[in-house]
Amino acid sequence: MPPNHLETRMDTGFAAVPDAPKSASSRQSRRGLSDAAIRAAKPSEKAYKLPAGGSLYLEVSPSGAKLWRWKYRLLGKESRVALGRYPDVSLRDAREAAESARKLVAQGIHPAQQKKLERLKTGLDHANTFEAVAREWVALRDWQEVTKARRLNMLERVVFPHVGSLPIRQIQSLHVLDILKRANSRNGNSVAREAKRTMSSVFEFAVSRLLADIDPVYPVRNAVPANKTQHKRPLSFEEVGALLNAVEGHGGYYQIQAAFFLMWLTLARPSEVIEAEWCEFDLDQALWRIPEQRMKKRKEHLIPLPTQVVALLRSLHTLTGNRTHLFPHRDDRRKPMVTASFRQMLKALGWAGKFSPHATRTTGSTRLNEMGFSSDWIERQLAHDEPNAVRRTYNHAGYLKDRATMMQRWADLLDEWKKKTADAMKPVLG
Repeated sequence: MPPNHLETRMDTGFAAVPDAPKSASSRQSRRGLSDAAIRAAKPSEKAYKLPAGGSLYLEVSPSGAKLWRWKYRLLGKESRVALGRYPDVSLRDAREAAESARKLVAQGIHPAQQKKLERLKTGLDHANTFEAVAREWVALRDWQEVTKARRLNMLERVVFPHVGSLPIRQIQSLHVLDILKRANSRNGNSVAREAKRTMSSVFEFAVSRLLADIDPVYPVRNAVPANKTQHKRPLSFEEVGALLNAVEGHGGYYQIQAAFFLMWLTLARPSEVIEAEWCEFDLDQALWRIPEQRMKKRKEHLIPLPTQVVALLRSLHTLTGNRTHLFPHRDDRRKPMVTASFRQMLKALGWAGKFSPHATRTTGSTRLNEMGFSSDWIERQLAHDEPNAVRRTYNHAGYLKDRATMMQRWADLLDEWKKKTADAMKPVLG
């Protein structure tokens, strides 16, 4: 059998190599195709092939284009796959590509179909940037619109500027680590940790949609240390009084002050206060009904309002009552303001290193327990789940009347602490 029997069978319909002496052609077939022979190949009136061994050949078109092809047989059917254009694809590269294609055929995979799949995958990778996937993930969350807006705001400030335009499949742990370090340095530990949680959730979503292979956040999940500050310790009554007096005397944005006092007077979470809407309040009944969509535990929460809160909100209503939110964003009045407003105010007042908003609830719980109020009332006011399963089953009572009495006493106590602290400061100021 001639050495090039297989290649000879492939040549049907193609012209022979023009002006090539038979003896030279035979020697080339035995030696295999060379770069010199490829460069020397001239176009002819008809396309022809230059065998390169192992069913690999170079097709020379009448236009002069030199295209690599590899012929194979799979499931009894003969097919060809394009491997690229010479000289973009060298002889060596073409042989390596043919070997890779041969391995696919051995696995029962059509190389041509595999190439189409890879092109499709590449196209999807470039279309599915981190920002596009993250926005889709947020849109699909079962969250209230204000919560979605807050999460997107963080992504737009902290994450998108660095990896938003990158295909999500190309993002590596090094990218994530850089974002976390920047956020921790510029925005604070809590923002960095929120960015970490959010990015990890986006990648999990992408993996489930076959848009990413792994979650690159996982290897660097411990890069941002836990917040070891003592901000959550309960404040003394002198500290509470001093803090509330400082906020009251702050000459900044009135709505931030009002939100801060609402947080202290109700012991609601900072986010629950910031995102509060006017439709949730019945001032005549002195009641705040937070819908389950806005609650951490996804359960509706009723909060009795002390007289101080009712007076505060009636005054605030003259300013923002025509808006959806009690505390609308300064730039976009359709959105609520952000919790960062509290941090900015506290920093301006010199309290940034002494107090965090969550310490409000810690302080309230501690002091109310010290005053002898029922722990059931306190835990219900804080919207905490009953840890005991039996008690949780039978304890359906909201203790609303009892909590109303307790919170009125708490509000009165805050006024007393404010006054005592202010009176104690008068000789100093004088």
